[in-house]
Amino acid sequence: MSRRRMETKPLIFLLRTLLLLYSCMFWVSGVLLLAVGLWWSFMLSPYMLLISSGPSNAPYLLVSTGAAVVLFGLFGCFSTCRGRPWMLRLYAVFLSLIFMTELIAGISGFVFRHEIKGTMLTTYSDAVTHYDGRDDRSLAVDAVQRRLHCCGVYNYTSWFNTVYFNSAGVPSSCCVVLTDCSQVDLRNATAAARKVHQQGCFDLVTTFMESNMGVIAGVTFGVAFSQLVGVSLACCLSRFIGSNQYEMV
Repeated sequence: MSRRRMETKPLIFLLRTLLLLYSCMFWVSGVLLLAVGLWWSFMLSPYMLLISSGPSNAPYLLVSTGAAVVLFGLFGCFSTCRGRPWMLRLYAVFLSLIFMTELIAGISGFVFRHEIKGTMLTTYSDAVTHYDGRDDRSLAVDAVQRRLHCCGVYNYTSWFNTVYFNSAGVPSSCCVVLTDCSQVDLRNATAAARKVHQQGCFDLVTTFMESNMGVIAGVTFGVAFSQLVGVSLACCLSRFIGSNQYEMV
């Protein structure tokens, strides 16, 4: 056994330990991305439907990326324990690809955060104008009004110029207390003012969306840049193990 190999053996052990710890943390970050993607899909889906004409693919991108991170994290632990240079290099490639994917997703989320208000006003106003209480966008409006305790675009009077108000009044999702709202009250502009929430939904929704998009983009950026640590560790470990194997030949 050469002197150089004796000197690099502790370094290889240290790098292998660090990479194994990183791979475990990487796996945990994949679980975190999965959780964020599922939370976005279930909790923010009504808001996303009111921003675009169709459902957003962003939560599915986060879920698929999280699943890939979980699988690659397991592969990283396996390749670190095996100590095969080609497996470590492949792991570094996987980390680089995930870094690029998460970076693009994070940038998209950050940019989207500042574009919400303009799009939201148009689409939400259109959803209120064409509200019928049955289609997906109408159900999304109801979900927003119940969850945020708001009514209409700017306030409850937004409903007075809609077709729905002429036939059924203000939607019951605007009611402060559902059991205290009758159809007669909701069809009467004066009576409805005392039964429904006074604040409009536009400002509440945009504030809620902007704050949560910031959290999602921040988590994605943090996880993405942590990949660079793993790439460096995997490349260094692969290099030292490869050079030691070469000296043994």
